[in-house]
Formats: sequence, C-alpha cells, structure tokens
Amino acid sequence: MLKRERGLLIVLSGPSGVGKGTVRKALFEQDDVHFEYSISMTTRKPREGEVDGVDYFFKSKEEFEQLIKEEKLLEWAEYVGNYYGTPIEYVEKTLNEGKDVFLEIEVQGALQVKKSFPEGLFIFLVPPSLDELKNRIVTRGTESEGLIQNRMNVAKEEIEMMHAYDYVVVNDQVDLACERIKAIVTAEHCRRERVEKQYKKLLEAE
Repeated sequence: MLKRERGLLIVLSGPSGVGKGTVRKALFEQDDVHFEYSISMTTRKPREGEVDGVDYFFKSKEEFEQLIKEEKLLEWAEYVGNYYGTPIEYVEKTLNEGKDVFLEIEVQGALQVKKSFPEGLFIFLVPPSLDELKNRIVTRGTESEGLIQNRMNVAKEEIEMMHAYDYVVVNDQVDLACERIKAIVTAEHCRRERVEKQYKKLLEAE
C-alpha cells in the first residue's frame, strides 16, 4: 500500500499588506483543507481581534532573543522594528507524522527556511497592483503616513525577491487565491520525485 511518508512544508509569503493572513484563514476554513498551521512568534503588539496562540505566539523582545540564542527557531527576522519567527520543534514533529505544515511568514523568513528546507513548497502571494497594496495597508487604519510609506518601500523590495519562489499567486480575490494554492499543493504531491521514492521502496519490498 502506497502511503504518504514525510509531509510537505508549504510556505506562503509575500509583501506586507498583501493579505497573507486573510488568505490563510479562508484556506483553513475550507472542508477539503487538512494542513497543519504552524503559528509564528512575534514581538509586535496584537492587532484588534488577534488571539495569542491562535494568530501568533506573542513574545517579549527578551523572550524572543533567548530563543534565537538557543537555536529553537527554524527562521527569524526583524521587520519594521519587530521580530518574527517559526518554532522548529513543532514543524519537524508534524512533517515526520506525514502531515503537511503550512507556514505564513514574511519574505526574509521564507528565504531562511528555503536554505534549511529547499524541498519545501514556496508560494509568493502578490497584489493585483501596487495601488491596491497601498490601499489595503491604508485601510487597516493602524499605521501612520510615515509607516505606510516605509511599508510600501519594503514591499517593493520584497516583490523583487519573487524569483526565489516556486509559484506566484495573485490575491485579486481571496477565494480564487485559495483555489490556486490548493491546486499547487495537489500538483506538488503528484510530482514524480516525491512519488518515485515511495514506489522504489514498494518494489524493494517485493
């Protein structure tokens, strides 16, 4: 019997304000999605409605820096004055159980993960246009004009890193972005390199 062995590490990334969190939440609300969501850690303050241990693990700067020293993070980055990172123990344990792990992280973090997990699936979420990206950041109502411009400048730099990813998904409509991501994951599970290893083991067991 052919069985899925190690899970697939799915990394969703993209510029700030593109709607990574919105797409991730919509994706996980669908009945045919069975990914394990790896919650990121951050030192930024929770936004309205965000829950510790659900949206992020919210840590102090001191707590986060201790985890960096102990090398307990798969990746970490400092972004607009705050740390973001992914706990390594949960990711490894879940992949080894044959489950797909879904990471929603910033671009710097995704590039770090690619060094550790080049076999992962890296998806870059982009806005339909830069004007739309700015509109989404402004609509949040949480940033000053100066910070909005700073985020736009960083976003432009991040979009130039698109070449480091396997796939690009335009977030024009959330439901369509979710369908594209699911199609990509299905295709990756059918990739010859992944399936061939399992069949070789079956043939060896005959």
